[in-house]
Amino acid sequence: MAYVVTDNCVDCRFTQCVAVCPVQCFHADETMVYIDPDNCIDCAGCVEACPVGAIDDEFNLPDDQRYWIEKNRERAAILPRLTGTMDPLPGAEARKAALGL
Repeated sequence: MAYVVTDNCVDCRFTQCVAVCPVQCFHADETMVYIDPDNCIDCAGCVEACPVGAIDDEFNLPDDQRYWIEKNRERAAILPRLTGTMDPLPGAEARKAALGL
C-alpha cells in the first residue's frame, strides 16, 4: 500500500507532509505535491500533517479518486524530489477555507 495525494492539494501545495516524511518521497509541480509510491514506506505521517486532508492510502480512495494513484506515480517519476518544505501557493489559505477546513 502507498499513500496518495489527491485533489484537495491542488492550488494549495502546503508541504507540512514533506517535513514529516522519513524517506523524502514527495515531488512537486507548480500546483501540488505527489507521492512516489515506490519510495513511500506507508508510515502515514503525512496524512495527519496535511492541513487540507489531501492524502489517503490507496485502498481507501473512492472510485472517483482512484485515478490519483497513477497520477502520483506518473508525476513523481518526472518531477524533482522535495527535500524540504516550500511556501504554500498564493491563495492556499482561501482554498483551505473553501474546503471547509
